[in-house]
Amino acid sequence: MTTTLLRAYKAKDVDMLITAATITQAAIANKDFLISKRTTWADPFFGDLQIEIDKAIQTHLGVDSAKALREASQVVYSIQSNAIKDLAEVKIQLMEDFKDNPSRQSELLNQLGFTTYHKAAQKGDQEALINLLFQFKTNINPVRAEIVAKGTPDAILDNICNHSNLLKDADISQEGNKGIRKVITAEAVTEFNKIYNKVISVAKISTKFYKDNAALKDQFSFNKISNTLNRNRKTATTPQTQS
Repeated sequence: MTTTLLRAYKAKDVDMLITAATITQAAIANKDFLISKRTTWADPFFGDLQIEIDKAIQTHLGVDSAKALREASQVVYSIQSNAIKDLAEVKIQLMEDFKDNPSRQSELLNQLGFTTYHKAAQKGDQEALINLLFQFKTNINPVRAEIVAKGTPDAILDNICNHSNLLKDADISQEGNKGIRKVITAEAVTEFNKIYNKVISVAKISTKFYKDNAALKDQFSFNKISNTLNRNRKTATTPQTQS
């Protein structure tokens, strides 16, 4: 006789846990407000939840350091968010500054990587973002003076160039920490589902509390964080069979 246990989430196990940890850390950072809105979240609720997530990573995924994995992934998420923001600001200025010269506008957008990679990068495709950043960095210097002369600050172009190396190094660190060695059992899936259900409740309630604060609301969006971290690694709901 077999028992089929479905995951309550669509992301890969490691990505779900990192997203859960990211949301939990956002909750810890904003716990005074959140506790004022929901008394059952008083200490040590969020601290215990973070410990539960770290323990699940260590026990069921076999990662040597749950903290290192969580921190590396959060660095990637932070760099991605900043890079996407800077790229969007540069792109809109290019669009407007060269709208009277469509062929030049098209050439610059293509040369700097926006045409090929920007749409996918905005949707959270980490590989597309890295490719965009490196194409931008490689090709910016010959056209830098032209773009700056139109009004785009030189500093933001430097920021984008810096994001490329930061993201590459952080992504390597993140992947290096994903040393998954253990077979995922039904017991593990049960624990993962328990964590997911707790965190998704925190996420849904908190987004309502922050409905008028878009920046904080996004910090509790499970889908946005999961997609930004690892869009290419999303999987369909996977059954776990136990004999």
